[in-house]
Amino acid sequence: MPLDLSRIQALCFDVDGTLSDTDDQFVHKLARKLQPLRFLFSNGDPRPFARRVVMATETPGNILFGLPDRLGIDGPLAALGDALYRLGLRGEPEPFLLIPGVRAMLETLHAHYPLAVVSARGGRSTAWFLEQFNLTPLFRCVATAQTCKHTKPYPDPILWAAAEMSVEAQNCLMIGDTTVDILAAKAAGAQAVGVLCGFGEEEELRRAGADIILPTTADLPTALNR
Repeated sequence: MPLDLSRIQALCFDVDGTLSDTDDQFVHKLARKLQPLRFLFSNGDPRPFARRVVMATETPGNILFGLPDRLGIDGPLAALGDALYRLGLRGEPEPFLLIPGVRAMLETLHAHYPLAVVSARGGRSTAWFLEQFNLTPLFRCVATAQTCKHTKPYPDPILWAAAEMSVEAQNCLMIGDTTVDILAAKAAGAQAVGVLCGFGEEEELRRAGADIILPTTADLPTALNR
């Protein structure tokens, strides 16, 4: 089903795989850990193998993504992660990677719509991502794993963001790369865009109910005729 552009009054963005290039970040981390074994790889470069491993784990990872929320421990887990950062037990986060074209996309759409972050990350790491790229001023509100009683795939954070932006949830557009983003949007009565620059695959995003699939989040202004 194509997007109903006339309904769209606000945009909600996932972070990992949608704004942040988490795939490449995981690949870089794994490749570094494999460096001591580089003699096992062609040309001594573990990066191609690391990328295949990350891609192969995406679908099982998506299946497990909503499990902490179903068990009622997603908020406590996110809070624990933030507490460890505050205590210095996890150190500073590694620099995030921004998906190419995302900044220009956000700046373009910020002129036409209120924008929100709707992420299952903890509050502290979400803030670090936004601050690293000076994106915070572009967003009207930020929902993390600790904002609502339930996070995605429940509709709670989208309903909260809609209220913060003074729009009806049905007039929001959720943009994300996994089925939990799409399912949360549909549960809230919102429309949903699936993007292929992150963890989800096209067929599973369509099955979950995505109204449109884009190769990358940077393509969103064209889809919205902006």
